[in-house]
Amino acid sequence: MASFMHQFGRSKSVVKRSKKHLEEALYKRLFKDGSSEISVRQQLNLFLKSKKKVYKWEVDDTLKILRNRNRFYPALKLSESMAERGINKTVSDQAIHLDLVAKAKGISAAETYFVGLPETSKNHLTYGALLNCYCKESMTEKAEALMEKMKELNLGLTAMPYNSLMTMYSKTGQPERIPAIIQEMKSGDIMPDSYTYNVWMRALAAVNDISGVERVINEMKRDGRVAADWTTYSNLASIYLDAGQKLKAENALKELEKRNACKDLSAFQFLITLYGRTGNLLEVYRVWRSLRLAFPKTANISYLNMIQVLVKLKDLQGAEKCFSDWQSNCSTNDIRIANALIGAYLNEGLLDKAVELKVQSKKKGAKPNAKTWEIFLNYYLKEGDFKSAVDCVEKAISTGRGDGSKWIPQTEITRRLMENFEQNKDVESAERFVETLKKAVDEVGADVFESLIRTYVAAGITNPIMRRRIKMENVDLSAEGIKLLDAVCSD
Repeated sequence: MASFMHQFGRSKSVVKRSKKHLEEALYKRLFKDGSSEISVRQQLNLFLKSKKKVYKWEVDDTLKILRNRNRFYPALKLSESMAERGINKTVSDQAIHLDLVAKAKGISAAETYFVGLPETSKNHLTYGALLNCYCKESMTEKAEALMEKMKELNLGLTAMPYNSLMTMYSKTGQPERIPAIIQEMKSGDIMPDSYTYNVWMRALAAVNDISGVERVINEMKRDGRVAADWTTYSNLASIYLDAGQKLKAENALKELEKRNACKDLSAFQFLITLYGRTGNLLEVYRVWRSLRLAFPKTANISYLNMIQVLVKLKDLQGAEKCFSDWQSNCSTNDIRIANALIGAYLNEGLLDKAVELKVQSKKKGAKPNAKTWEIFLNYYLKEGDFKSAVDCVEKAISTGRGDGSKWIPQTEITRRLMENFEQNKDVESAERFVETLKKAVDEVGADVFESLIRTYVAAGITNPIMRRRIKMENVDLSAEGIKLLDAVCSD
């Protein structure tokens, strides 16, 4: 334990961190082979097996980055390894761990973790973390009951638990409940934060009360305790755009730019996206130039965002130029960026260009992912090329998703492909497709098997073992399916 405390328990001033140490920080190691779930897990396993020294600030920073990138399983494993080796977690650390447990293992596991915490750790942070988990899962009754208990315990509530509740009500289609929560906060002299005002504005926008949204902005200015930051004006611009008020949206975007004095990358990206929604290509390029000046080493996510906006604005030539610029400057290949341009090519019917880009990307290390095959799949279905569509489904299932989970075709896609096999009396292809589906799902389902049986009937082919097969697959056929099965199984 003492050895671990030497490696993990020491603190170090941010100011005193050497450049070399920052370059070799834990999160750098974990993401050195990319940000996919599999590669991050592999690097984490290597780190945990090693005895390399690492500071607690590195662990904290790494957990934050892993959570921001939705890498919850590796984040939980890192957090658990800290506890197993003896590091003393603060209550804030425990609240973060509870959130990770919920995301990686589910609410029940998070509740068990919370119950097992010492009473001294059950304060507004851990209660708030559990409340937020309930709200994210739209567990209204549990969330409301826990909130009442927090009030009874006089935990010194802040805006955060109220924000969680309001977000849940917005998500579950109950925006009309939010003004009452705002009133309760005012009565309890609980100071709102920027998020409070934003979710309040969204609630009013949901009921088409745009003048109410403007009253909230004015109240925020009058109150003076919370400054309207760039996120507020990003939210306002989006609301105006949804309401079709383009001029007011552009004015809000100008205010957003004024408040981006610290040159926040996310602010630039929101500006590009929102100016894209106004259809103002000149402003999109102007903000892009500002972003590049502020961040000469431009992140992949910024290129991805810009190319997606240009594609939506039908500026294919600009998207190609941006892609070439990215290829010249990128340190790591990212198939998502290629996918954005591949999708644009296919929307314009430029199949040869899309295929060529896929091949080039693979040569440069950006292997096609499930999304790549999904983009081609949708194109081939639109063109009626079912053979190529089936090939894409097979490759997407074989590839799987980046987080290690399985890729499953949409029900509508499966239905269309099975219908095509029926129409063409193609039993062989239908059987192969069913076997492919089994690699992605635990149960193929009655609809697929009934379509398979209809294909046999259409082709005039019998299959004596089909009845036993249906029983083994535990498929519950309809009355029509049972009648067709009798025909297929007849001698």
